[in-house]
Amino acid sequence: MKKNLLYLIVTAVCLLMLGGCDDFLDTQSLTKKDTSNFPVNETDATQMVNGIYVMLNNNLADPEEDPFFVFDIASDDRLGGGSQSNIGAQGVDRLLNAYLSWMEPLWLCRYAGINRANNALETIDNVTKWTSESRKNQLLCEIYFLRAFYYFNLAQVFNGVPLVLTTEPQNLPRSSADEVYAQIASDLKHAIELGPSLKYPDFGDGRASKWAAEGLMARVWLFYTGFYKKSELPLAEGGSISKSQVAAWLEDCIKNSGFGLVSDQRNLWPYTNPYTAADYPYAKENHLEWVGDENIENMFAVKMGNKGDYAGGYGGQIHHNRIVEFYNLRKTVESAFPFSVQGYSNGPVCEKLWTDWAADPDYAGDYRRVGSICDRLVEIPDYPGDKAKEVENTNLYAKKYAGVEAWNEEHTSRYLSYGVYYGSENNRQRGLTQSLVWLRFADVLLMHSELTDGAVVYNGKSGLNAVRARAGLPDVAYSLPILKKERRYELCFEAIRWNDLRRWGDVAEIVKNQEGNKILNEMMTGEYAFTVDFMTRYNATDGGFFKIPESQVTLAEGVLEQNPGWGDGTNWAKGDLPYKFK
Repeated sequence: MKKNLLYLIVTAVCLLMLGGCDDFLDTQSLTKKDTSNFPVNETDATQMVNGIYVMLNNNLADPEEDPFFVFDIASDDRLGGGSQSNIGAQGVDRLLNAYLSWMEPLWLCRYAGINRANNALETIDNVTKWTSESRKNQLLCEIYFLRAFYYFNLAQVFNGVPLVLTTEPQNLPRSSADEVYAQIASDLKHAIELGPSLKYPDFGDGRASKWAAEGLMARVWLFYTGFYKKSELPLAEGGSISKSQVAAWLEDCIKNSGFGLVSDQRNLWPYTNPYTAADYPYAKENHLEWVGDENIENMFAVKMGNKGDYAGGYGGQIHHNRIVEFYNLRKTVESAFPFSVQGYSNGPVCEKLWTDWAADPDYAGDYRRVGSICDRLVEIPDYPGDKAKEVENTNLYAKKYAGVEAWNEEHTSRYLSYGVYYGSENNRQRGLTQSLVWLRFADVLLMHSELTDGAVVYNGKSGLNAVRARAGLPDVAYSLPILKKERRYELCFEAIRWNDLRRWGDVAEIVKNQEGNKILNEMMTGEYAFTVDFMTRYNATDGGFFKIPESQVTLAEGVLEQNPGWGDGTNWAKGDLPYKFK
């Protein structure tokens, strides 16, 4: 039976009619395309796969409900911050419900991506002529990778979720976590086995690859076995994946992918771009040179576009990185240069990360501390802040995902983003085109060390010591405690820490590291505090799983059950911050 493609976009992914669609097919009329005449050639197939990627960007229209933002804010190294109105970030930080049908954009966008992947798997064989078998396999690798990635996001946020593997509308109950992770593992195994062994960048800019699948498989394996206390990762078709198999895949990635470490970790972050660095003393004095968003270390990232409309909510087109916007300082004034792009001041850095890093003898002289965190009172001492609005302000600002400005050619005015020099708009929102990196080669090296107890794998060193050497630090003997510290410092503010803490059973670090942080609330001094005991909330939610959107539970008419711990008394609203204000 042929299926109209417009129907496939807006039909129930598992529960409801999705409100709106976007142009994943640039055709003269979507209603004239169905599975009998699309895809018919390799160009169509590529366009169809591109449409699966689109949902990564569309989720950014609601950054407080994007998995990257959720995982980043939920960790111990950021607070919610913002103003009293930024209840989304504050709710994530405290495991409390911020909005009616909270997390609905995340749910809808991830399932829309899954639906598109399902459609691609069902129709890709419509194409009978390929330039090469390798080209078809590369697209299949991307399809399987993206479906696995979307399900992994959903599983880490919600635990067991409906497992939808066809485009046929269904009202499904939740599958168990074991079943969901088995499907994720099977999809990634397909991606690894099908993906051509093309070295970076021969498989294409911004594309998922077999190497990214090997890296993601390790992250899935480590989380599943750690959090659920298992010894192996199951496969949907039967059997399982062992630690040694995952380690072998990582070794394959490290030795054969063409990915590697850039010479200085700071060169990954846009504040080192030449148009900004020329006027930013820290970057200039350290001779930092940006490697760009597409580079040998970034293995999988959400790519941004330079032009395009912005419409919020599910189905809206978005081409810029709104997570950066939400992290930006609240005032665009020259005294904050280069971090002077206006935003909402979410995610202030916890003081404990700053002080732990400085006091750790294993990290003496580590340039990444100041390379990752701006001490506002030192670097931008004349920045006035937004005295009327800023809450939970620690005067520590994360640099990795920070909007950075640049002076114009005549040095008479500032562009609202360095991105103008790379073709983007002079706009504090649409000019934010920094990629959102989900997997870096440094992470692959550290995961290999964790799986192999520090085996030698890269340039004559263990992954752990290779990453330390890049930071100018001496070799150390492998131990899990030092591996945990290295992941905290190397990967801070990259949406990894929260799920690392969960899989290690170290979530109580959040309370230890956040409570008592010195903060400013609309310029009144205070200390960070939870409104309810955080570990009580964590345990009530079966280990930090968030609320399934109420709309989905309602529409399922009893088929889809709500997560535990999200009953009465779990809402977070404006005015609920436990501090005194003027």
